[in-house]
Amino acid sequence: MAVRSTAAPPTPWSRNLAEPKVHETAFVHSFSNIIGDVRIGANVIVAPGTTIRADEGTPFYLGENTNIQDGVVIHGLEQGRVIGDDQNKYSVWIGKNACITHMALIHGPAYVGDNSFIGFRSTVFNARVGRGCIVMMHALIQDVEIPPGKYVPSGAIITSQQQADRLPDVQDQDKEFAHHVVGINQALRAGYLCAADSKCIAPIRDENAKSYTGNGITVLELERSSEVSSNSLGAETIDQLRYLLEQGYKIGTEHVDQRRFRTGSWTSCQPIEPRSIGEAIAALESCLKDHSGEYVRLFGIDKGRRRVLETVIQRPDGDTKPATSFKAPTSRGNSSYSSSNGNGNGNASSSGKVSGETLEQIRQLLAGGYKIGMEHVDERRFRTGSWTSCKPIEATSTNKVISALEECIASHQGEYVRLIGIDTKAKRRVLETIIQRPNGQAASFGGQKSFTTNAAPSATGTATSNRLSSEVVNQLRQLLASGSKISIEHVDQRRFRTGSWTSTGQIQASSEREAIAAVERQLGEYEGEYVRLIGIDPKAKRRVLETIIQRPNGQVASSGSQKSFTTNAAPSATATATATSTRLSSEVVDQLRQLLAGGSKISIEHVDQRRFRTGSWTSTGQIQASSEREAIAAVERQLGEYQGEYVRLIGVDPKAKRRVLETIIQRP
Repeated sequence: MAVRSTAAPPTPWSRNLAEPKVHETAFVHSFSNIIGDVRIGANVIVAPGTTIRADEGTPFYLGENTNIQDGVVIHGLEQGRVIGDDQNKYSVWIGKNACITHMALIHGPAYVGDNSFIGFRSTVFNARVGRGCIVMMHALIQDVEIPPGKYVPSGAIITSQQQADRLPDVQDQDKEFAHHVVGINQALRAGYLCAADSKCIAPIRDENAKSYTGNGITVLELERSSEVSSNSLGAETIDQLRYLLEQGYKIGTEHVDQRRFRTGSWTSCQPIEPRSIGEAIAALESCLKDHSGEYVRLFGIDKGRRRVLETVIQRPDGDTKPATSFKAPTSRGNSSYSSSNGNGNGNASSSGKVSGETLEQIRQLLAGGYKIGMEHVDERRFRTGSWTSCKPIEATSTNKVISALEECIASHQGEYVRLIGIDTKAKRRVLETIIQRPNGQAASFGGQKSFTTNAAPSATGTATSNRLSSEVVNQLRQLLASGSKISIEHVDQRRFRTGSWTSTGQIQASSEREAIAAVERQLGEYEGEYVRLIGIDPKAKRRVLETIIQRPNGQVASSGSQKSFTTNAAPSATATATATSTRLSSEVVDQLRQLLAGGSKISIEHVDQRRFRTGSWTSTGQIQASSEREAIAAVERQLGEYQGEYVRLIGVDPKAKRRVLETIIQRP
């Protein structure tokens, strides 16, 4: 296969007309473009659609066994060089056994060390990524040096050395994953090189089939997958399918109409058991066709029966573009439910005492193998959370469970009654939803208090809320990203002055959408009261956030300021500090108070409007303040210094070395 490579063009800064130097064992696809002084080492694979252009910054070096995947762009500025491992100057140096994955951008001056992994659509610019680093998807690395062996999570923006230095270490499973990708691409390189040789292709097929253990799919079949296309599936969905097959995951699909979408009542499509990417695409297209006008989502299932890479790939308007770009797999909880016929345990008629939503929840719980229970409480004890269990339900059919449910409801008229779902293996509740209130009416999902991914996985994508402000949604996102525990507390107006808050328990949510839904349900549950959001650092066992998000008038709390778009933290009832500010809102003052009380480090970051869209924030350094007044004064000075720019407040836990707060407090 001929390599499309050309000499560097003559320019004002270089007239050497250097040409690429490709090792004889490397494979460079003819649909890639290699220009200028590019030195490609032994056993390198350069996939289709790649551009490696050393016409401005030069030279480039790609070390042995490295793989450059589809759509990667490597370029460099005319000014600026890095020192390679051979102590010579390069515009771009990529070491041995490195993985530069789909659509990544490496822009010189840049250095990527041996055994490093750069995830899909990530960018490395004017930076050094040390040996053995793992950079996940959609990350930005700019103007910094990442120490060796560090892990950069998906979506991270690392633009200051302080951020780079506090990154966590790579774990063993991350190293194994990167090593696995190198092995896969070496098998692909060997396959491509001998694809045109009939004497070579047969033994390579046998060899790869024995060495690859992923889901019964041979490397040769995955090679052929690069030629597979689809008229109804987008390129990102096909990439996701290919990735799932390569990693040995089982593939599942689910669909839901618009009415049931809000309750998360998804139904499984026909099981997909492909042995090639072509078969997987055909099965997925069949599901989309059968459920036109509905939501359809794709996901993978690992050996531990956990979901990974759950993505909505079709919406009711017929759009088959994923809600978000293809991301690396993350844990989605324990075994997930499946209800391909809408009822895992036989048909059941609806009941006058049990709503359709409750009936559907029962079906989902039974289909997922969960145990079902009931609890009741009178109005007096309801506020203290003193629930009492009804008679245990041992039934495994929908009809019998409904009968037991109606018996409990009839026995406790005039009381609250709630349905419980229990994961017997993990010994924890996966569902806790009120289905009757004291007026005797059955409650719908508005009374649900805790609903985890085990019982009803939610659609992926960017979560929004009609009830919560964007600031509260952003706080939930930050708490989930930092691994903090989330809970809700409420109090009526009489007890508010004494600070006698009552907790509703921890919210069990592994996705942003589920957390939003759970918080909204709590707001509905305690209308007419103060409700506040709590974030807890599980390691340090202390609160990192305490924010009022609803007040007695029923309105969600908001900053209401064009310059102080904070996360709505209101002063705690137990707060004793008296410092105030004419420039900062009371919410920001209270956040500063909480950070100081928790021993967190405080800093400020700013960015102009042009760089705001790329997330290129600049830190002004840590604020050295021993009192609340000093902290307020320091923050006010920063706001004055960066008028006309975005300014955000940062809180960092010095022990865990991670951010516990990140909120914009000024806009242009």
